[in-house]
Amino acid sequence: MKKSLKSVFLLALMVFACNKVPVTGRNQVILISDDEMHAMSFQSYDEFLKENKLSDDQQKTQMVKTVGANIQKAVEQYMAEHNLSKQIEGFEWEFNLVEDEQVNAWCMPGGKVVFYTGILPVCQDEAGIAVVMGHEVAHAIARHGAERMTTQMTTQLGLTALSVALSEKPEQTQNMFMAAAGVGAQVGVLLPFSRKNESEADRLGLIFMAMAGYDPEEAPEFWQRMSSGSQGAPPEFMSTHPSHDTRIADLKKWMPEALTYYKQK
Repeated sequence: MKKSLKSVFLLALMVFACNKVPVTGRNQVILISDDEMHAMSFQSYDEFLKENKLSDDQQKTQMVKTVGANIQKAVEQYMAEHNLSKQIEGFEWEFNLVEDEQVNAWCMPGGKVVFYTGILPVCQDEAGIAVVMGHEVAHAIARHGAERMTTQMTTQLGLTALSVALSEKPEQTQNMFMAAAGVGAQVGVLLPFSRKNESEADRLGLIFMAMAGYDPEEAPEFWQRMSSGSQGAPPEFMSTHPSHDTRIADLKKWMPEALTYYKQK
């Protein structure tokens, strides 16, 4: 009887925790609150900024911040128009450029974004930055970090231990958060999202950049430049990221949808 009641409770919990990703409508299960994710995210982000050097290039820094603000406005507009504003409550948007040769960028839960100076030559201009910004922000909007952390914690701890782990916040829970948020034990060392999450972020990012007034046709061009500069990348079946060719093909497939938003601008 107890086992049966427990099963019913867990089933009800899973149903209650079902969410839909904006734009794609994909169903996802998330058992971790945004408040909990944001608290860990904001703390980790602040620690990262204390330990890493911000760029002294005011022009490039402002370019990143400008594109970030435009993407933020587009996201907030989209969410408001679709009665989804509640999903971004508690976001504390921040966009920073860090002096680092890595060709990378990331966005932690709650809208905390970092661009590395190493990715700017590939971006070339604001449109290129918008491709990356839209993609990284999309991970936060789609709550990919919370989704992945739910999977990790329920697998390793089980549902019954989940609330205890979160309330006590042991080191194990913090490490899971860092991995789920897309960063390694050393903050800022990126860990890959799943192919499903990466592709979903590509589609959402394409929509967001178009809504912000940036030509989505720039997205395939950006990934073509990334492909040209990443010789020796692992085959797609060995990586959680889509191959560059797959990514470009998917972006072109989603382009008509994105262009409808761009033409409205």
